[in-house]
Amino acid sequence: MQSIKKYIAEFIGTFVLVLFACGTAAVVGCSAENGTGYLLTALAFGLVIVAMAYSIGNVSGCHINPAVSIAMLVSGKLSIADFIGYIIAQFAGATAGAAVLMALVGKESGLGANALYNDSIGLSFLVEIILTFVFVIAILGVTSKIENSSVAGIVIGLTLTLVHILGISFTGTSVNPARSFGPALLVGGDALSSVWVFIVAPLIGGVLAALVYKFLAAEKK
Repeated sequence: MQSIKKYIAEFIGTFVLVLFACGTAAVVGCSAENGTGYLLTALAFGLVIVAMAYSIGNVSGCHINPAVSIAMLVSGKLSIADFIGYIIAQFAGATAGAAVLMALVGKESGLGANALYNDSIGLSFLVEIILTFVFVIAILGVTSKIENSSVAGIVIGLTLTLVHILGISFTGTSVNPARSFGPALLVGGDALSSVWVFIVAPLIGGVLAALVYKFLAAEKK
């Protein structure tokens, strides 16, 4: 029963992330030329993490991101069974969030879907791996000490805002396979054909962050 509660929490968190954060991108725009919209979108992603961290964090840990979950799996903080359950819940939540968003603003808005940087798979991979690495290693660091629990949500939310401030102009910033999949599935076209990049690259970034942090933490000990 406890695992079911965790999965429901992950569904809710990812649903909210896509509806509110991708929704902000769809409504205000996120082009670098439109500075206000750009920053609002970056802040929306960060603020959703803060809100969810302090609401469902004590239930599931508030991963709401397969890249975070795979990092926790590699770090030994998540079982394989829970990893599978989290992934299913996250993708389902993201798809549901995108569906509600599409009902509100239509798929012509783009639903905050990601896009390849300069039509380059290689550059997009590089950008997403780096952004995800920074985001996930910050999560691993701030959650490694119990005394950080009161500020962890704020730190993680601000880090997500940070990577969006840089990444939006490149790929729209994924760092989250589920967040990318939901909108892409409903928008279709180029967004759907390239979504595999925004699934694979963040997962690689998450694994690299876990391995590097494990090495650094072991060296410290």
